[in-house]
Amino acid sequence: MGFNIAIDGPAGAGKSTIAKMIAKKLGYIYVDTGAMYRAMALYLLREKVSSAESEKISAKCKEADISIGYEDGEQVVFLNGENVNGLIRTEEVGNMASASSPNPDVRKKLVELQQKLAESADVVMDGRDIGTCVLPNAQVKVYLTADSRVRAERRYEELTAKGVSCDLDTIEKDIIERDRQDMTREISPLMQAEDATLVDSSYMTIDEVADEIIGLVSSWK
Repeated sequence: MGFNIAIDGPAGAGKSTIAKMIAKKLGYIYVDTGAMYRAMALYLLREKVSSAESEKISAKCKEADISIGYEDGEQVVFLNGENVNGLIRTEEVGNMASASSPNPDVRKKLVELQQKLAESADVVMDGRDIGTCVLPNAQVKVYLTADSRVRAERRYEELTAKGVSCDLDTIEKDIIERDRQDMTREISPLMQAEDATLVDSSYMTIDEVADEIIGLVSSWK
């Protein structure tokens, strides 16, 4: 059984950044769940399944084997044993991932694969329902959040740095709406697991957040 760290929280709280940093510091595998959904989308496209064919998606997704490992220190996504890192970031795959990820059978299959990975390795996983649904037995669970205004400011800085013109109030409104959708969705809504530690990153640096979570791991061990 691997040592599992589950990090959940709303959009813009810094989950992926923190999860990757912790995985690097501890030598764990960072499980990029989004990349796994993209690999599934690639598989469905190769099988000539269209995004509108939900029954076909349900049937075909059961045949895909997706895992995450490392090659030369780089995280690699494997689809039926093939390294598909260079193939899953296209627009076509992204669109198919958006269309297929709400399918309950796709979700069930990927959760099984994520659990299988977590059984055999030390992993850090982040998302909306990791501590509640995917890894309910994770040794360390964190609910990472931040004030909606702070999250909007972070996103604003990110976009303006890329030269995208945007409006801070609009971004905050979108974030609040996304929180509402995530918390009220039918399947696996976003919520803090009963045994998760709440970490509010509003006024913390990335390093401070990572150190706090690593502290939880150390005290568990």
